[in-house]
Amino acid sequence: MNSKIFFWSITAALAGFLFGFDTVVISGADKKLQLLWNSSDAFHGSVVMAMALWGTVVGAILGAIPTDRLGRKQTLIWIGLFYLISALGSALANDPYTFAVFRFLGGLGVGASTIAAPAYVSEIAPAKDRGRLVALYQFNIVLGILIAFLSNYLLNDIGENAWRWMLGVEAFPALIYTLMLFTVPKSPRWLVSKGRIEEAKTIVHSIAPDEDSDDIITRLKLDNASHAVKEHIFMKRYRFPLMLAFLMAFFNQFSGINAFLYYAPRIFEEAGLGESTALLSSIGIGVTNLVFTLLGVFLIDRYGRKVLMYMGSIGYIISLSLVSMAFFLNWEGLAVPIFLFIFIASHAVGQGAVIWVFISEIFPNHLRANGQAFGSSTHWILAAIIPSTIPVLFATIGAGVVFLVFAIMMVFQLLFVIFLMPETKGVSLEHLSSKLAHHDN
Repeated sequence: MNSKIFFWSITAALAGFLFGFDTVVISGADKKLQLLWNSSDAFHGSVVMAMALWGTVVGAILGAIPTDRLGRKQTLIWIGLFYLISALGSALANDPYTFAVFRFLGGLGVGASTIAAPAYVSEIAPAKDRGRLVALYQFNIVLGILIAFLSNYLLNDIGENAWRWMLGVEAFPALIYTLMLFTVPKSPRWLVSKGRIEEAKTIVHSIAPDEDSDDIITRLKLDNASHAVKEHIFMKRYRFPLMLAFLMAFFNQFSGINAFLYYAPRIFEEAGLGESTALLSSIGIGVTNLVFTLLGVFLIDRYGRKVLMYMGSIGYIISLSLVSMAFFLNWEGLAVPIFLFIFIASHAVGQGAVIWVFISEIFPNHLRANGQAFGSSTHWILAAIIPSTIPVLFATIGAGVVFLVFAIMMVFQLLFVIFLMPETKGVSLEHLSSKLAHHDN
């Protein structure tokens, strides 16, 4: 693999590290903030905890605009700045409304990053390595999750303002990431779409020095010219990839993954563990997530996207059913953490490794950002709604019923993988988009 491509991919994928850190770091401050501001379960869940997710929804919906107009690289730089400002502002906030505004800003960065980062990496990666390179984004997400859980555990006992340090430390990686982005080139496919051919040719030569850059540019120009200028993702010919993006994102969230990550310590406490043990168990979740994501990255270009989704779906069904039973039957001790470790492993090797790779592959170059925006918006709207209801649902219908619903939804995901999901391993983006666009013809 070209070392330059690997470095550029890792740099862009660091947006995922900040995504993971920002998403999970709030879990350590969850109960502290509710007590500090004396918030009701409904206000705490829907405003204090979920505001970042609503920002993510807006970022996902609107992220295609700067990704297309400013370019993938420039958008990623702005995302880094949003993370930086959000971390500092959240740490210094003195009321829930100011806190929510800065968390919303960080959410904008998360939502836009799910469009710009996978799009950028998929467009500079060779087809044979595209899966693992785009999956670096997911690897960085789970690395950020692990570091957030670890950071929360280490900072938990430093005093009444521990939550400020938990949220503020994100500013350091955000600054480093933003500076690193100035070392990566622009996407050659985006440059071709903007008519900047000479710039694209220079970058293509760096990416593939042993290939004829003129020939590659010619093929990209032909693919770009073959599509009508006014095409959009809601046209009939793109109905199948649109449905694939929707279902992949829909099932990702109805596994309960974000609800669990946001409230991991609370769920462990519901299962009878003390606060300190719950935080420590959360670190175990982060380690499991990281290890099995690495396995997914290793396997995704060897066995393909569908095999990983089979593995993940079956693991989801088994683990979520066991978690539900544990709550119904009041199993105490390590039963719930062990079952949830299996759940996280299933997610990491399946949906976690596949979702951002798959959605970045199934739309044509000129509509990739818009397709990513649609898939990401679906993902994040559900990721905002579902976790925001968890405190109320746990208090009313109980954790057992909630996890049973998630288990049933994963049976439907397995049917989606069996009957609808195509394999995208090793196929060029141009050939793949043409094939899927003609699926119903």
